[in-house]
Parts: sequence; C-alpha cells; structure tokens
Amino acid sequence: MNKQLVFNRTSIYYNIVGSGSTVVLLHGFLEELSIWNDISQKLSLTNQVIAIDLPGFGKSGSISETHSMNLMAEVVNEILLSECVSVCIIIGHSMGGYIALAFAELFPKKISGLVLFHSQASADDCEAKKNRDRTIEIVNNNHSKFISSFIPLLFTETNVGKYKVEIEHLTKVSLQTKDEGIIASLRGMRDRKDHIELLKELKIPILFIVGKQDSRIPLEKINQQISLPRISEALILDNVGHMGFIEAKDITFASIASFIERYKNYS
Repeated sequence: MNKQLVFNRTSIYYNIVGSGSTVVLLHGFLEELSIWNDISQKLSLTNQVIAIDLPGFGKSGSISETHSMNLMAEVVNEILLSECVSVCIIIGHSMGGYIALAFAELFPKKISGLVLFHSQASADDCEAKKNRDRTIEIVNNNHSKFISSFIPLLFTETNVGKYKVEIEHLTKVSLQTKDEGIIASLRGMRDRKDHIELLKELKIPILFIVGKQDSRIPLEKINQQISLPRISEALILDNVGHMGFIEAKDITFASIASFIERYKNYS
C-alpha cells in the first residue's frame, strides 16, 4: 500500500506491505524505495515491511537545504508513529545506514536490530568532507553527467557488464532526482556525527553486510567496526561492490531474513 505523510509541510512517501513484526527499509544516496522491491516482497510474507522514499528522493519532497541524518531519522520516527509501530528492525543501505544509526541514538527503545548494508559508523574525515563539497559543485554544474558516471562505480568492475540493465534502470531513476535533494543529502552526510561509540553502547544486535570490492566503503574500514557491538554479525561478500542486493541477491536476502527471524522479538 502506497501512503504519504506530511512532515514540515512536505509530503513524504512510503510503502507498507505484510503483517507481523515491523522491518523498515532505508535506501541509500541517489536511490528510492523501489530498490527494495524484491526484498520487501519476500520479507512481507512474515513481517510488516515499510520502505520509505527519504526526503529529496523518489516522490518525497525536500525539507531543508541540509538533510541531516537526525532530521531524516525524525521523518522515519513520524512514519512509525503514524503507523502505531512501537519497535522495529531497520535495514539501511549506505546513507540509509547513517540514518539508521542516528535513529538508534535518538530512539533507542524503538529499534530491536540493525542491518548496516554497505554502511558504517564513522563520520567523514577532512578529505571526505572536501570530496562532498566537490561533489556538490559537480552536481550544480552537470547533474546528469555526475549521475551517469557515479552509478557504475557502485559495482565491481566485473559486474558492470553483467548488471547493465540494472545499472541503466538505477541511472534512469537517479536522473529524476532534483539537485536540491541530492545536495541536501550530501551536506547531511558531510556533517553527520561519528557513531563509533554508539556501536559500542547499543545493546541491540547489528549485522554488517560488506562487499570486499566496495569502492565507497572499504572492507578495511568495516573490519575495524565489526567487533565493536555487543552482538555483532557480518556477511563479507567476494566480487561484490556497494550493491549487494543486486550483486549477491540470494545470499544477502537469506542473511537478512535469518537475522530478522532470530532478532525481531529481541529485547
């Protein structure tokens, strides 16, 4: 069922299917809720699944010049309140993982498990912040060229040809995203809080899904974080970049489904 919520006079769109324990799906940068269609359909057989178009992406409008991770976490919370959801497991891809961590800090009693899907807990360092600023300039100058060159880099080199159709679809969807939404999220990621200490403090189970060939978030960085949570699991995928839900669809779904089944009633 497609639904919408008005937050700060802005329409936020989301999809809700199935019944049972709630799983929330948060997409990454330049994505929208349809990236979860396969996973959402399968998970909805035994769970209530909420997939959200985050502010500035998909059908959702932009709220501010900067979409901080906390602001987007508050949007997620408002949707949960509107659906009378008291606790959930959150799966966040890339930027969605940053938002999930912000949510876990702001609303710790409302989350029973977390999947960091090609995502991580540290803040941008100085060089990464400069890269975000350079990217903002590039988007301002040539939105289409940036997106067309960016999407293939999310896949391993050997998978670019294999998933040509999927890459073309992702590019087509991304090209519909307005500059203001792209830039607002880039500012939000640039300025996001470091959550390394939060990883240590959280009492909930955390699953890391990692691509060995991920050029966005290197395996070396994730390896330093996997041992920090009290309850930690990791799925490390060979010949996978930043898009495991496409590059390793079956194994990532199986891992997520198992995690949810074991921890959906965790307290």
